[in-house]
Amino acid sequence: MRAVVLGGSGQLGRALRAELPDAAFPGRDELDVGDPCSVEGFDWAPFDTVVNAAAYTAVDRAETDPAGAWRVNAAGPASLAAAAVRHDLTLVQVSTEYVFDGTACGPVPESAPLCPVNVYGASKAAGELAVRAVPRHVVVRTSWLIGDGANFARTMLGLAARGVCPDVVDDQIGRPTIASDLARAVAALAGAEPGAYHATGDGEPVSWAEVARVVFAHAGRDPADVRPVSTSDYAAGRTMAPRPSNGVLSLERLGATGITMPDWRVGLESYLETQP
Repeated sequence: MRAVVLGGSGQLGRALRAELPDAAFPGRDELDVGDPCSVEGFDWAPFDTVVNAAAYTAVDRAETDPAGAWRVNAAGPASLAAAAVRHDLTLVQVSTEYVFDGTACGPVPESAPLCPVNVYGASKAAGELAVRAVPRHVVVRTSWLIGDGANFARTMLGLAARGVCPDVVDDQIGRPTIASDLARAVAALAGAEPGAYHATGDGEPVSWAEVARVVFAHAGRDPADVRPVSTSDYAAGRTMAPRPSNGVLSLERLGATGITMPDWRVGLESYLETQP
């Protein structure tokens, strides 16, 4: 695989640098995903695969900056799709559980209809639709990413160290995903049958509050110091985008390829061991 990876400075991008050391990782000055002219003018000849890990991920800010979110998350993949068709490339698009509305009773399958509830999710759903035009396309949906960079686990570690007893939402459920585990799945799926795949941590789904309790326990704090609150109570007085209450993605199709994801608790404990 002769891959070019976009979004190399993000949590997943950094993990992909370790997973795909021979890949190219152009910076935004070399290839701006949100600029169609930049995408069209890029030299694609050395490559056979594009992994698009670039994204506008500020979920709340997207509500007041929809143009920014759509530029990167929707128009960007559309430009990449056009380039992939012209140059006969495989396009791997990284997406999110936010393309669903969170009303499913159990793990959401890949075949579920796209039904986002906020601007960020709508922009990512549009990006997914755009890449379907590529004969060799793979959409990898993930959730609750934890890697090298700002993330929920690091925030909770900081709060634990400062003696804070945080309010954390307990009515949104999902499964955390360690960036290095996701990077391995993305690399393996680059050669998979076209379509959508879900790749998250495995194991029992939990709330954000439960994840915070695991982090607090690791930091030597009493897990009871994490105060569970409802989404509505947490959002009171804040400008927040709606979130899907059920962000649990089915891993059945991924498993059918022979790719497995570690239990999120195992992955999170290993991640926490690496943190100062």
